[in-house]
Amino acid sequence: MAMMAKKARKSSPDNPAWQRTLAAMVRVNHAGEYGAVRIYQGQLALLGKAQSAKKLAAATRSMAAQEERHAQWFAEELRTRAIPPSALLPLWHGMGFALGVGTAFLGARAAHACTEAVEEVIDQHYRRQLEVLRARQSAKDERKLRAKIARAHKEELAHRDYARAEGAAQAPAYRLLHGIIKTGCRLAIAASSRI
Repeated sequence: MAMMAKKARKSSPDNPAWQRTLAAMVRVNHAGEYGAVRIYQGQLALLGKAQSAKKLAAATRSMAAQEERHAQWFAEELRTRAIPPSALLPLWHGMGFALGVGTAFLGARAAHACTEAVEEVIDQHYRRQLEVLRARQSAKDERKLRAKIARAHKEELAHRDYARAEGAAQAPAYRLLHGIIKTGCRLAIAASSRI
């Protein structure tokens, strides 16, 4: 990341390397937010039918609405910058939904553990992007993009904190579930930034 920040300082807005860096940021952010929407949609497919899960379903709908807004922000950035979206969106469409259904099937705490794990990875991801953008000498170049990432980051942290407060760590097989989801998220980020 330090190398990325150093390159960012030396690059100009017209620099092809910097444009590739920005394209990767926007592409992966859009794909990630799209995947998050699908996770919540999968959870709601089960939670919406359970009377006992009214509170969780309401919170999940609220978080899903924020994720949809984030996905729209980055879709707008893709259009404005003429960046193609990740070719892996169909994969994230199915896998995100399946992850949501699977964790909701395991219960409310497993659904919270999913949110916590995803948001922990996203916290690190957005922090790194903000560091790179702040390192630029001409910081005003990407002021709007930085603002979108910062706002999305703040809301993702609120999702993580809510999941923790609701007992994510008490989910069945928490460490295993948490570890698998975090690893999957990291792999998805690496793939979506390139493809």
